[in-house]
Amino acid sequence: MNMMERGVRGPAVLQYLDGEYRILTQGTYVICAVTGGQIPLEDLRYWSVDHQEAYANAEAALKRYRETRKA
Repeated sequence: MNMMERGVRGPAVLQYLDGEYRILTQGTYVICAVTGGQIPLEDLRYWSVDHQEAYANAEAALKRYRETRKA
């Protein structure tokens, strides 16, 4: 039985680690910190351990990286 069959919907809360993440609260997606779009957990590939945020794709991750390096 997967999450969809159990009725778990909505955003997940994750702890982002080096090369993996830990699910703190069950959900089906996380929100991209740059685009605001939903990222299904099965598609999540990019995140920041330092900022504890997820990114929809490599372009969004690079944009956030450049923003944080300007400060």
